[in-house]
Amino acid sequence: MGRLAGVWLLSLLLAVAAAAGEPETEVQASYIVHVAPGHAPRSSRPRLLSRAYTSFLRDHLPTHLQQPEPRLHYSYAHAATGFAPGLTRRQADHLATLSSVLAVVPDVFGVYPKDSASFAAHPLMTPPPAKFRGGCVSAPAFNATAYCNNKLVGAKFFYKGYEAKYGPIDEALKSPLDTEGHGTHTASTAAGSAVGDASFFSYAKGKAVGMAPGARIAAYKVLWNNGCMGADVLAAFDEAIKDGVDVISFSIGANGNPPKFYRDHNAVGAFRAVSQGIVVSASAGNEGPGESTVKNSAPWFITVGASAINRQFPANVVLGSGEIFTGTSLYAGTPLGSSKIPLVYGGDVGSETCEAGKLNAGSIAGKIVVCDPGDGAAQGEAVKLAGGAGAIIGTEEGYGEQAFTIPHVLPATAVTFAAAKEIKKYIGANASPVATIVFLGTVTSRTPSSPRMASFSSRGPNLRAPEILKPDITAPGVDILAAWTGENSPSELARPQWSSAAIRSALMTTAYNVDNAGYVIKDMSTSQASTPFVSGSGHVDPNRALEPGLVYDAGADDYVSFLCALGYTAEEIAIFTKERTDCSKRKASVGDLNHPSFSVVLGSDKKEVQQHRVVRDVRSEILVGYTVSVTSPAGVRVTVSPQTLLFSALQRTLKYEVTFTPLKGENVTEKHTFGSIVWSDGKHKVTSPIAITWPVNQQSQVAAM
Repeated sequence: MGRLAGVWLLSLLLAVAAAAGEPETEVQASYIVHVAPGHAPRSSRPRLLSRAYTSFLRDHLPTHLQQPEPRLHYSYAHAATGFAPGLTRRQADHLATLSSVLAVVPDVFGVYPKDSASFAAHPLMTPPPAKFRGGCVSAPAFNATAYCNNKLVGAKFFYKGYEAKYGPIDEALKSPLDTEGHGTHTASTAAGSAVGDASFFSYAKGKAVGMAPGARIAAYKVLWNNGCMGADVLAAFDEAIKDGVDVISFSIGANGNPPKFYRDHNAVGAFRAVSQGIVVSASAGNEGPGESTVKNSAPWFITVGASAINRQFPANVVLGSGEIFTGTSLYAGTPLGSSKIPLVYGGDVGSETCEAGKLNAGSIAGKIVVCDPGDGAAQGEAVKLAGGAGAIIGTEEGYGEQAFTIPHVLPATAVTFAAAKEIKKYIGANASPVATIVFLGTVTSRTPSSPRMASFSSRGPNLRAPEILKPDITAPGVDILAAWTGENSPSELARPQWSSAAIRSALMTTAYNVDNAGYVIKDMSTSQASTPFVSGSGHVDPNRALEPGLVYDAGADDYVSFLCALGYTAEEIAIFTKERTDCSKRKASVGDLNHPSFSVVLGSDKKEVQQHRVVRDVRSEILVGYTVSVTSPAGVRVTVSPQTLLFSALQRTLKYEVTFTPLKGENVTEKHTFGSIVWSDGKHKVTSPIAITWPVNQQSQVAAM
């Protein structure tokens, strides 16, 4: 991994909102205006672009719409073609009617290197390659000369969209410096330098090192106190593309249902980046365990789910009855000790969820308080401020066996919903309930089995393109020790000479689906086997991904055909491509995109579905043959043609076709059934998952088809 040098970008991104200023008459909000091909300035120089788009606004708004005066936040030349202004609703509506404008989209909504060895440059690390044109921007709180080096080669910040919504940011805080921790954590996880004897207050002691310690980091901060805005995100993409980064990785997605791709600022910026040869990876999101919650689901992303590893931080609740319930905590202060103390339920002393200011201090002084699910860290603080001696934080029922590890400020632990229910039952059945919390530090164990899919990891099916299976892969993303502790959305390994699609293919087709107990990787929300809609192609195996055997490749033109198949208009597609596309000349279906997995949506009028793929042999052998084996999903016969692929020095790329035929007379009661296709040459196994989505009226009886 250390040899995979390059410039990694951690852009600390995204949320949802609409930006607003407040003139006396009409409110201005932040919008992103996508300009049609032929009407955009030819120059990509920022100052000239700003002048051109300021003139564009002045020339295209009639006199009665000139006030309040539009404010230009950003101009885009790389991640999009257009600009982000502050407009009133009427101004935005008028611009949307112009033939020179493709779309007017409401703006929907760092790094901390101080004293961090993760961002220290190794003495042998050379300056970044000449193609990297970025750098670090100094600010009152960020001394670029002191903090940047041959490891941290870029640090910039974007805030104009945020200020349009929330007002001015304190100038003393306006810098690339990360004050929340998420960006620092993900940056060091992806490419942090090796740090010996690392720990979090004695938890998780050991050597901390990023996935690619030889890579360099350029950070583009867009996250502020209340989140971040799409205009700033797109500006960060624009700058990163201009700077010449090799990989863009970001770990936040839109709240709620994702917008259509042409209205999704992340998807637009990522498309432009991939078109320039940049690998773009993204978190699947943290809105699991519900279906169709996956974010960053456009096929040009490498979309990554999160799993738990075999390391826990147990903090067990011991009741007066002798019952023990496993919890988890990173509390690092003085423990409670073995003597049990009074135990109360928050709902009996002022607040079920232990809200600050609502707890009865006289009723909880010196006691352990059980709190229903809420903001765990804030709940612990509220109990401490009210005089409580400890806290037990419950978890939402849907999270199943997962509780969230938090560095509490008092002796506290998080337990599952089921455990919290039993603890409250004990309180209700005893006149003087007592308990203690026993902190066991760091435990590495084969029980429970690992890896396990995190309950919060967002899942498919893909809401915007059901025939594209998302997430793509899974990687460790729970309780990861890095330069700043917290949750993690893992990043991918890259081969510099490969396309983003080829890298994604290598990661997906070599992933594994069996845990350390020999069973299919479990889903923590159900304790049952996970499915491809939860774990994608499986858990990433970086070493195997270096030698995948075959890859499924795709480029910008393939993605344009995909957008045509979705039914997008020429104007909508031009937002991605800078030019108009004649979709009548492109006949591919959505399911024919050369993705390394198969997602089939069956309808009552479809007796079978066909999808087509192309694979490339990436090795140097003169002659090699692959044969296929199929595990058909329940209720479907899967046929692959041809069943053998023979590659030669002159024929490195071959096509195949897959037919999915519903079986008559079989009952299918599930909404989804799953299988796989595996190509093997005896050395490599190139595996693709299959997901079948059944129509509601066919889940009980396929024979009706």
